[in-house]
Amino acid sequence: MSRAWLARPERLMPVVSLAVVLASFLASPMVSGRQLELFDAYNALQGFAHLGLLALAIGITMIAGEFDLSVVGTYALGGMIAVSTGATSPVAGVLAAVAVGAAIGAAQGGLIAGLRIPSMPVTLATYIALLGLTNVLSGGLSVTYPNSDATLWVDQTIAGIFSPRSLVTLGAFLALALLLGCTRLGRELRAIGGDRRASRVTGVRVDRRLVGLFTLSGTLAALGGALLAYSYASANPDPGLQPLILAAVAALLGGVSLAGGRGAPLGLLAGALSVALLAQIVVTTALPDYSTQLLYAALLAVIVAIESPGLHRSIDRIRARRADSPRRYPCPKP
Repeated sequence: MSRAWLARPERLMPVVSLAVVLASFLASPMVSGRQLELFDAYNALQGFAHLGLLALAIGITMIAGEFDLSVVGTYALGGMIAVSTGATSPVAGVLAAVAVGAAIGAAQGGLIAGLRIPSMPVTLATYIALLGLTNVLSGGLSVTYPNSDATLWVDQTIAGIFSPRSLVTLGAFLALALLLGCTRLGRELRAIGGDRRASRVTGVRVDRRLVGLFTLSGTLAALGGALLAYSYASANPDPGLQPLILAAVAALLGGVSLAGGRGAPLGLLAGALSVALLAQIVVTTALPDYSTQLLYAALLAVIVAIESPGLHRSIDRIRARRADSPRRYPCPKP
C-alpha cells in the first residue's frame, strides 16, 4: 500500500477490518469442522440488516462531529409504531414509524443547531424519554404483530443469501454513498465535523445541515426498528444498550473518527458487515456467548489505540527523527 493510502484511516480501517473478518469467516470450518453454507451467509446478512441502519444513523452524525444517542430509543419506538399501526397495511406502519422518527430527529437537530448546544445531552435525554414513551404505549410488555404474511416476506430468501430486509439496508447505504459522494453534502459534513467555525465562514449552512442530518438519522433508526419488529413479529419496548454499542463499533471500524470530520457511507457499510460477520463466526464455531463481548471489547481497544493522539504524535516524532538524521556514507577506500 502506498503512503498516501496509509495516511487515510477512513479508507484503511474499513478495508483491513472487513478483510480480516472475512478471512476469519472463510477459515471458520477449520474450527467448526463443517463446511460453510449459503445459510451462513444469509444469517450474517440478517445480522447486518439488524445492525446496519443503526450504524449508518450513528455514523453520519459522527462524521459531522455529533453523536446521536437517541437512535436506540427511536429504533424501539419505530418498531412499536409499525406494529401498532401496520397490522392491516405493513407499508402504512413503516411510513408511520419513519414519519415519527424523522420528526424526532428534526426536533433534536433544531435544538442542537438553534441553541448551539452539544448533541450528547440532548440525544441522551431524548433516548430516555423515548424509552419511557415506548413503555407507556406498550404497557411495559412486548406487543405482538399479527400479520404473518409481512413477517414471512421481510425475511424470505432472495438469491440464497439476501432478504428484503437486508436488501433495504444495503440500498440505504448505497443511496447515501451516492448522495454524499456525488454532491457537496459529503464534503460539507466532513468540514462541519473538522472545523465548524471555519465551515460557517466559508458559507456552509451549518444549522440547516445539522437539522437535515438528525432528521435522516431518526428516519434510518425508525426504519430499522420497524423492519426488525416485522421480522420478529413483535416489538420490544426496551432493546437495551447492545444495539447502540454494536452500531458504534461498526461506525468506528468503518473509519469514522471519534473527533468527527472523517468517514463515508461505504466505510460504514464495511464496518457493519465486519461486525455482522464476526457475530456469525461466533455462531458458526459454537464459541461461548461471552466470546462475542470479548471480541467487541478487543476491537474497541484496538480502535481507541489507533485513534490515540499520543500514538499519532509518537509516530510523527519517529518519522521526524528519521528524516532529520544525517545520512551515513561509507568511507572511501584508500
